[in-house]
Amino acid sequence: MKKTNRLFETIQIFRAADRPIRAEDLAARLEVSVRTVYRDIAALQAMRTPIEGEPGIGYVMRRGYDLPPLNFDEEEVEALRVGLCMLSRSGDRALRRAAERISTKIDALHAPADWIQVSRWGAPEDDPELGCVSKAMLRAAVREERVLRIDYADATGARTTRDIRPIAVIYHVDAVLLAAWCELRNGLRHFRTDRIHACEATGATFRGQGAVFRQLWSEQNRWDVVSDMAARAGTS
Repeated sequence: MKKTNRLFETIQIFRAADRPIRAEDLAARLEVSVRTVYRDIAALQAMRTPIEGEPGIGYVMRRGYDLPPLNFDEEEVEALRVGLCMLSRSGDRALRRAAERISTKIDALHAPADWIQVSRWGAPEDDPELGCVSKAMLRAAVREERVLRIDYADATGARTTRDIRPIAVIYHVDAVLLAAWCELRNGLRHFRTDRIHACEATGATFRGQGAVFRQLWSEQNRWDVVSDMAARAGTS
């Protein structure tokens, strides 16, 4: 989590707390070290955020402190709510949890809108207990331009091990696709994430090449056609 996001999340945790919070408990919730928590609290205090307390005792934030309101009109807020709800259809557990955090922040500034409902039917959820690879890991590999080694099953069930350079994630209505340069086929391919049975980083990167691969991809494909065809047929 980036520092700016972590500081924002820290403020939200203090706003919702009804008792002092120990640095150790805050560190566990944010998945960082206690030392990082101390540094973050010092940074917030330097920005005149009214957090008080001491190490070993706990911290509280004085009542009345709030963040600036979101400058969205009613329809824009409703658009955000629908979009956030639809993330549950992506099957991406990390994005769903992020959407829930954002929704909580919106509810803190606007009245809840339980009359807006979105069906959760969609792509299979990336549940590690079911042997599914985390979509968050795949997204991170795209962002960081890291080479992955995957165990992939095609539409017939035949499995291959491939080294790939992931360049994009495509969220289809009932499947999620990973676009990548496949070193086995020496070309661009699309992989259904629910058919990736194992995945690990090789340690190699393709820094600075992602944009080039995406440009090549855009010259060969259209997003809507690829999503429809690859979601049904898988890659080869």
